[in-house]
Amino acid sequence: MFPIDKFQTLRTPFYYYDTALLDKTLDAIKQEIRPGYHVHYAVKACTNPLVLEHIAKAGLGCDCVSGGEIEACIGAGFKAEDVVFAGVGKSDWEIELALKAGIGCFNVESIPELEVINEMATQMGKTACVAFRINPNVGAHTHANITTGLAENKFGIAMEDMVDVIRMAQQMPAICFRGLHFHIGSQLLVMDDFEALCKRIGELLAQLDAENIEIKSINVGGGLGIDYQNPDENPIPNFKAYFDTYAKGIQLRPGQELHFELGRSVVAQCGSLITRVLYIKKGAVKQFAICDAGMTDLIRPALYDAYHLIQNITSQTEEQATYDVVGPICESSDVFVKDHTMPLTKRGDLLAIRSAGAYGEIMASQYNCRKLPQSFAD
Repeated sequence: MFPIDKFQTLRTPFYYYDTALLDKTLDAIKQEIRPGYHVHYAVKACTNPLVLEHIAKAGLGCDCVSGGEIEACIGAGFKAEDVVFAGVGKSDWEIELALKAGIGCFNVESIPELEVINEMATQMGKTACVAFRINPNVGAHTHANITTGLAENKFGIAMEDMVDVIRMAQQMPAICFRGLHFHIGSQLLVMDDFEALCKRIGELLAQLDAENIEIKSINVGGGLGIDYQNPDENPIPNFKAYFDTYAKGIQLRPGQELHFELGRSVVAQCGSLITRVLYIKKGAVKQFAICDAGMTDLIRPALYDAYHLIQNITSQTEEQATYDVVGPICESSDVFVKDHTMPLTKRGDLLAIRSAGAYGEIMASQYNCRKLPQSFAD
């Protein structure tokens, strides 16, 4: 599975991307796309240039949350008209960049943001297409730090303000109102969460019908999760169940579009963080496998208590041992996994930290003056 001979010649730690698996994942997505459906890759998951180029060639659009992401996507070959731009805090230079590029849609999250976009578009002689991100107050079965659809979250416009905000946009000279945008959270594996969102969208659409407000575009965000425990058994998420849920839950009218923003489910399984064991340390009650990768290279375990399967990919023995797999950073939270059983491990062995293609390399830092990890694709 892994090109071990190539790995042995590379300085660790580094990210490895299996582009064959990425392409199979993209094919699985495309097989489930119905008429009127548009899929935008949520770029915040991974902006590795080779990954972006594969996704652009597959014909997906992109969901960006910064000016830098817009620049990266257009540079990788995405069409500007297939870019949607989200985020609660769009800076003036980012809005100007998006308007100059001619992106497809701004996902607007507040009245002040709408006013700024209208003002800047007017000054530039442009028209900005917008969708309003509505906070649906729908809970999600995921970590509290990655829920985004509750009334207490910072994201979106309250449902009770929806009609007034749309009416305001319709009166603005440089704004073209297109529709609604939603996103309830990430790493969702229960279709009930998406069914609840569909139900809420149906209620809001009925309210807008009563106000004679036409909706051309419905953007349901993303959130589909992956199997972190069994990446080899389940390398491709259940896209059929995901898209079927929306096909049953939202009946599109003629000319209406349904947009999706998938991120983690596209890239997570194709990426692994490869690290070398520096030392095996036997403590009073624990045995530690100390690696050259740390929380600076993959912060998810420290940030979210996230689980990643760790495999010793060079061990030649069937003998097993239990380790806390840790990094070299001067923080007690620099732990990838505790009490992890794997083949007997020694100094110099290579470990693969799996399912790291999403929110891995992109969240790396230079804390402790460490170098950012390199990357390798095959």
